[in-house]
Amino acid sequence: MAATSHATIKSRDGVSRMAGRWPLLGQRRPLVAYLCAIVALDAVAITLFTRSTDFHWPDLLTFAALMACGAVCIEASRRLGMPAGVSRDLLSAWWLPVALLLPPVYALFAPIVLQILLQVRVRATVLYRRVFSSAAIGLAGCTASVAFHWVVPDPWVLTQGSGPPIAYAVAAAVLFSLLNIGLIAVAAHTSDPEGSWQEVLWNRESVLLDVVELCLGVTVSIGCGLNLALLVLALPPVVLLQRSLLHAQLQAAARTDSKTGLLNAAAWQREADTEILRARRSGDTLALLIIDIDHFKRVNDAHGHLVGDEVLAGVAAMLRRELRESDVVGRFGGEEFVVLLPGADVDEARQVAERLRTHIGHMAIPVDDALIRITISVGVALMCVHGDDLIDLLAAADLALYRAKELGRDRVCIPVVQPPQPPSPEEQAV
Repeated sequence: MAATSHATIKSRDGVSRMAGRWPLLGQRRPLVAYLCAIVALDAVAITLFTRSTDFHWPDLLTFAALMACGAVCIEASRRLGMPAGVSRDLLSAWWLPVALLLPPVYALFAPIVLQILLQVRVRATVLYRRVFSSAAIGLAGCTASVAFHWVVPDPWVLTQGSGPPIAYAVAAAVLFSLLNIGLIAVAAHTSDPEGSWQEVLWNRESVLLDVVELCLGVTVSIGCGLNLALLVLALPPVVLLQRSLLHAQLQAAARTDSKTGLLNAAAWQREADTEILRARRSGDTLALLIIDIDHFKRVNDAHGHLVGDEVLAGVAAMLRRELRESDVVGRFGGEEFVVLLPGADVDEARQVAERLRTHIGHMAIPVDDALIRITISVGVALMCVHGDDLIDLLAAADLALYRAKELGRDRVCIPVVQPPQPPSPEEQAV
């Protein structure tokens, strides 16, 4: 299940000191209001369901066994760590059985237990993120539990293997996943209103992971209903899958720039070298862009580095939205970004660069009671025109970038290719 992280902006002058102690105060006001509303709703649900639930020892034993399995998963993957930002795990393999087999109140408490373990044993992050994650997962699990128990009053009929109860369990698991994703997506979009909902809600890999989580949760529920001892057989494969998932995320994080989510310089150069070799073999065209944010130092000096980080993240988000999946985008350092455009000729490269310049020029980053507007300068280089390898292309694009700055910034420049010199009379005579 996804664990959420939100962008941080420089807080207003009146709360800047408090934001140092309470990072939640440094977030956008709509985001703060939304997070507080979800946590308050979760607290109300816990109170109401606790009062209306009769606690029985078999339920408490089942809950303890499932939480113990979750704790083993956390401990087994603790040495791997957890990547910063939004990360995925397979702990819903234990949350879903709690929601399906036990009264709804247990679904509200389950994420609290495991989020505390994650905070203490794996990675200590900003506390409000853990609290919100617990509330979002708890509300999603409680809703799915209420819906399932309304349709299937005796959840233990899952162990009989009949079709309808299993189908209802799958539907409840889907509801759980959709609600959790929706709650986190609203928080992410409130944090970055200019981001597209598609980026937040859906991609092929996240859907595949959701399907895996759903299958694991329903399967563990059936096994747990048959006999609690079967959890011992379910635990090793879930642990192995979770370690593999976290390992893949950590590998991806090692290739990613932490401030922008784009490829870091080393990873971008490896990807770019691969594309250049492919273009050489196929004879395709290829273009390279170097993008520099104009007067970026003034932003940092006037508003602070946190706002500067917001500007970098905003530019990166715009690059992702405006470029193709096949384009190789990275942060080259400081305020510079690099883009490789496979298959682009000079006209297409210029059009792409101008489109990026226009869209970024229309961006507005809110800070205090003002809006920061930025511009970019872009240098463009073409393979087989300005160079045949990555070093030559970078050098040519860099020269074009400096030319754009000399001409006043906020423009796109392409290196001038010197025409071949006609042979001298002496050379003709020879």
